[in-house]
Amino acid sequence: MAVIHYARTDEFWRRGEKYDFLDASRDVTGVDWRVIQPDANHTWLTEGMEAEFDTFLPIGTQEAKAGEGKVEVIFEKYSLGVSTNRDVWVYNFSPASLAHTVQKLIENYNSHVYRWDRQSSLSKIDNFIENDPTKISWSSTLKRRLSSRSLAQFDSTAIRPSLYRPFTTESLYFDPFLIDRPGLLQHFLPTPSASNENRLICVPTKGGRSNAWCYCTNRIPNLNLMSIDATQCFPFYTYAEDGSQRRENITDWALAQFRSHYADESIDKWAIFHYVYALLHHPAYREKYAANLRRSLPRLPFAPDFWSFAQAGARLAELHVHYEQQPEYPLEWVENRAAAMDFRVEKMKLARDRTSLQYNNFLTLAGIPPAVFDYKLGNRCALEWVIDRYRVTTDKRSGIVNDPNAYADDPRYIVELIGKVVTVSVETVAIVAGLPGLGV
Repeated sequence: MAVIHYARTDEFWRRGEKYDFLDASRDVTGVDWRVIQPDANHTWLTEGMEAEFDTFLPIGTQEAKAGEGKVEVIFEKYSLGVSTNRDVWVYNFSPASLAHTVQKLIENYNSHVYRWDRQSSLSKIDNFIENDPTKISWSSTLKRRLSSRSLAQFDSTAIRPSLYRPFTTESLYFDPFLIDRPGLLQHFLPTPSASNENRLICVPTKGGRSNAWCYCTNRIPNLNLMSIDATQCFPFYTYAEDGSQRRENITDWALAQFRSHYADESIDKWAIFHYVYALLHHPAYREKYAANLRRSLPRLPFAPDFWSFAQAGARLAELHVHYEQQPEYPLEWVENRAAAMDFRVEKMKLARDRTSLQYNNFLTLAGIPPAVFDYKLGNRCALEWVIDRYRVTTDKRSGIVNDPNAYADDPRYIVELIGKVVTVSVETVAIVAGLPGLGV
């Protein structure tokens, strides 16, 4: 049997520190090695992992998702967020700009199909296509469609609200012809009406590099919702692609487990959904099982107080799904009297002491409470995500402009959004702080 010898340096060492370590070690005999053994899941690097994590209820598994064996999971189906491979072409704050961009892309793509169909001699796709980033964005999937002579057709109903980043809704051209990997999102949010009733809990996929996070939405989530890790989405409902055949996605097995453990027949599947969402926020859970959560999808223990978690999770979901309907936090508006009143954003900037935000030349928002920065989503807090995304950008390759001021008819939408996200952040931190113990 092979023997694995293992050594590690500090993960935050810079390159020079690693070189110094190698110089000091001289050769393999100068390294302090230790022999490691894999665990029951064939994982070799188990430092920091807690064994009892494997005894908790799995949020989902590939086997259950594929219909293989017993369905002993909380959610039967789950999916990665939408991977377009051409975000700049199929996302935009402005639905009108998006429609124009997509129509341009389709026109240029279809012209390739017509030319490909007329060519007298066979050639490789890569030699045939025109690589002009101002006209089209190619991917392996789109090349295959070209080789099969499939024509694209614009469909205005495919323009849908999508959660591109936390608290950042952009219009998405949700058409599988131009989206490389839609995953199962066509079965989770197949129609606009599905967004009125369905909810998705989003978490990082296994192998993630950031600390644990979760986010609940009723909009189509992007694959890289937090920019670093791929996103896995667990819906309450699933549907046929036309929006019919609605089914609850939390399994009957999970419902039986919860009712049996708590001896409470009043527990329903929505309560379980909200219990899951609250528990995924619990600081002790995230800290104790940080190593496990980087290597696998979440598993959930039975906390002593089910209903406290379910009620907290319901409130958290309401805050995060309907963040645009929350009241504004009473920030202080500091106006520049020398500038004309203006609510247009170009690029916002947070002050060094993080108590104020320069919104534009006319307005500064002051009195930002410190608790805002305790609500982390990946490596940023919610407010920092809004600051980062709500700015005017021009893609260097395509020249496509994405202007957040075009998102809503209300010119005060963005400044009001800031206040609402501050409210959501402060309330989220308070709710999480009030969660009861895990009992593990």
